[in-house]
Amino acid sequence: MVRFANELIANLPDWGPQMLGAALQTLRLTATSFMLAVLLGAAGALARTSRSWALRWLAILYVEVGRGTPALVILFVIYFGLPAVFPSLEFDSFTAAAIGLGLQGGALLAEVFRAGIEAIDRGQREAALSLGLTPALTMTDVIAPQAIRIVLPPLGNYAIGLLKDTSVASIIAAPELMLRAKDLASSSFMPMHLYVLAAVFYFAMSYPLSLIVRRLEVAFSKGHH
Repeated sequence: MVRFANELIANLPDWGPQMLGAALQTLRLTATSFMLAVLLGAAGALARTSRSWALRWLAILYVEVGRGTPALVILFVIYFGLPAVFPSLEFDSFTAAAIGLGLQGGALLAEVFRAGIEAIDRGQREAALSLGLTPALTMTDVIAPQAIRIVLPPLGNYAIGLLKDTSVASIIAAPELMLRAKDLASSSFMPMHLYVLAAVFYFAMSYPLSLIVRRLEVAFSKGHH
């Protein structure tokens, strides 16, 4: 164990900057995928609660396919499959990973957002409409502010999970932490050292995020009492 620690410390000047750069790319990939997932999830939730049966069924199809398909399959379809069928739809590995993770995340968050919307008493929606508010204003001014408090915990947990799930993007050579760890492990023949170091970086990124989520939960809880 002492030898392992000494070897890890001795290689930190070389590995550290490279792993840090890859960690920043992981955060960038997480943020990009998260924003896309939130947008798609919100659209999916609105479609699921729409009066239009066509929109509802499209949303159901998206949610079920998105939740039932492994992330790796989605990434392969976008990165390898689409260019084979449509040559103009060729993405770099980072963009393909962001789109793939965002698409799957949107399907997951659509149900989270729908549950948050439907948890609000229907009487509030009816009262707002009777006062002359449009359906759009009713959603943005009455329903959404209350739904945010409900969906914040699962949304935060999703963000933390997404940060860790970005590691699957290494399969399509997206520039992120796990790919860098694998490359360094192959060149140094020290896989244990690199994967332990990768775990430390993942923890260093996810733990502060979990603290932020808890603080936001408390803030929203106090603000609505």
